[in-house]
Amino acid sequence: LYYTRVQIGNPAKEFYVQIDTGSDVLWVNCVSCSGCPSTSGLNIPMQTYDPSSSSTSSLVSCTDSRCIAIAGGPSQDATCANQNQNQCGYLFQYGDGSKTSGYYVQDTLDFETITGNSQLSNSSASVIFGCSTSESGDLTKSDSAVDGIFGFGQASLSVVSQLSSKGITPNSFSHCLSGQQKGGGILVLGQIVEPNIVFTPLVPNQSHYNVNLETISVNGQTLDIPSSVFVTTDAQGTIIDSGTTLAYLAVQAYNPFVDAITQYATGTGSVQTTTSDGNQCYITLSSLSSVFPQVSLNFQGGVSMTLNPQDYLLQQDSVGGASVWCIGIQPIQSPGYMILGDLVLQDKIVVYDLDEKRIGWVNYDC
Repeated sequence: LYYTRVQIGNPAKEFYVQIDTGSDVLWVNCVSCSGCPSTSGLNIPMQTYDPSSSSTSSLVSCTDSRCIAIAGGPSQDATCANQNQNQCGYLFQYGDGSKTSGYYVQDTLDFETITGNSQLSNSSASVIFGCSTSESGDLTKSDSAVDGIFGFGQASLSVVSQLSSKGITPNSFSHCLSGQQKGGGILVLGQIVEPNIVFTPLVPNQSHYNVNLETISVNGQTLDIPSSVFVTTDAQGTIIDSGTTLAYLAVQAYNPFVDAITQYATGTGSVQTTTSDGNQCYITLSSLSSVFPQVSLNFQGGVSMTLNPQDYLLQQDSVGGASVWCIGIQPIQSPGYMILGDLVLQDKIVVYDLDEKRIGWVNYDC
């Protein structure tokens, strides 16, 4: 879970929100919310937003052209039937089954932008976001609770789209998620300029950040995976999603991937294999880089994302001084969406260039 801090309203109030490139809308917990957690295991102060306490807030009504546009869009994110006509409502359901509902508000958002000479500057703009009045599922749990979700999707209601349509920021954003040990990282509206970034095109006309993954290599050897597994259809494809903690491969790709890792690791003579909760695991006294191979995810345009062992393994525990590492990438049944989540995105600058309709990355110590 990676989260950032935003300031909303006048006077400004701070909210901690999860960064999610797999959804479109920014929303925060609101006063009189049902199911919203009041404490967090992340040791952050939980806040609620009250439109009536901000001098710059206004409700979005059901007759507002923006509500009508939302309701008529592909996402069906606005719900006005049987609701207060002064409130353009919404209901979102996430991939884990959790839900939030509420209504749209317009208010001032304070944020930092990165300028042409790579300097940070403070800006503010009036944006539409969600005011959550009801939550269910994992959103109600306190262990890793935050104040809301910051959707960085491509729809017109995403904050990035709203700001770029007003000419305030470029239609792009970047993140650099620091690895397992340290946590934290960098999130900027605009592009991080780094000379070695490689880009692959976004698949057009998709609601998520779909890319064309073509092959997977382990230690330089391309795995024998049917090419049909990688084709984007209405039911399958490859998505880059910072709102997903791990990563998921179709079974036809997952099995040869795990077999190749296991074959390489056991071939070093320094690894014992075991399983934990159905995951393939390895017991070793040696350093990761000495017993596990590099992996390459190879994309359209001839570009690759290099995964070091810590980008596909998770440390479980220790046994007699030896470390137990398990494959962190999970299998999904086909057809289904393969998801590249935080596990493989960590310690990389990832650039979402929406004007050029492409995604880029480069390994980086975030």
